[in-house]
Amino acid sequence: MRSSGTVVAVVPARAGSKGIPGKNLRPVGGRSLVRRAVEAALRTETIDTVVVSTDGDAIAAEATAAGAMVVRRPAELAGDEATSESALLHALDALATESTDDGRDEHDQHRDPEILVFLQATSPFIDPVDLDAAVHRVLDDHADVVFAAAPSHAFLWRTDAQGRAVAVNHDAAVRPRRQDREPEYRETGAFYVLRTRGFREHRHRFFGRVELAVVDPRGAIDVDEPADLALASSLAHTLDRPIGHPTNPDADRPTTRPAAASGTARWPLAATTDRVPNPDPHPSQQNGTP
Repeated sequence: MRSSGTVVAVVPARAGSKGIPGKNLRPVGGRSLVRRAVEAALRTETIDTVVVSTDGDAIAAEATAAGAMVVRRPAELAGDEATSESALLHALDALATESTDDGRDEHDQHRDPEILVFLQATSPFIDPVDLDAAVHRVLDDHADVVFAAAPSHAFLWRTDAQGRAVAVNHDAAVRPRRQDREPEYRETGAFYVLRTRGFREHRHRFFGRVELAVVDPRGAIDVDEPADLALASSLAHTLDRPIGHPTNPDADRPTTRPAAASGTARWPLAATTDRVPNPDPHPSQQNGTP
């Protein structure tokens, strides 16, 4: 199976994990994290090929069973110090090599996909509708990068060298009501849609015109610790869609989405405090290698 598509999704999923051993194969709602990422991509209308980059035999087998291509990642790109960008570039090079082996000119600039979709398996609730909308923003030349972000009204603090609390995103002397504050947006790590040419040039996920794909804060969970895995598992029965569920946004979402800063909840359950996780969980490392 070779990639010749315009849009290619890559899921970096290494075998090693310190926080949760075997993390990428841990189940949420009866499906492993890597399978959930692959199936989310396969359910879109825009993604042509799904690739899992891994150094693990078990992950490779699970990815293949889920319907993805597999790129075997070398050990030097699978350690704790390796970046996600290095895994993505390696996967692009591997796909380009296959294209060359298939008889295409090694200097053909069109061997790369036009769009690269970077998915993280540690985000178990990736919505295919959100992915399609983000891909279209880049395909239609509205943006070079679109990434998943969840709205937040959190009051953030840091500590200085003397251990004193310092307000970060607000004036500590003023405490406005939530509805009077414009939301800020937390990078979830779930997906990044990148124009491949720009990614090759800059070798980083942020370049050119960058836009947000505002996603449902209920499912904006990054599985980094056992508590995250337990939370995701407890929410799966509420947030998961049946595999056969249509991905047409008109089927299950309002035709017109309210503006993110309007103060109106876009997701009905997002305002139900007894059923919703904290939309501002502990910060997780977004630059490490999945």
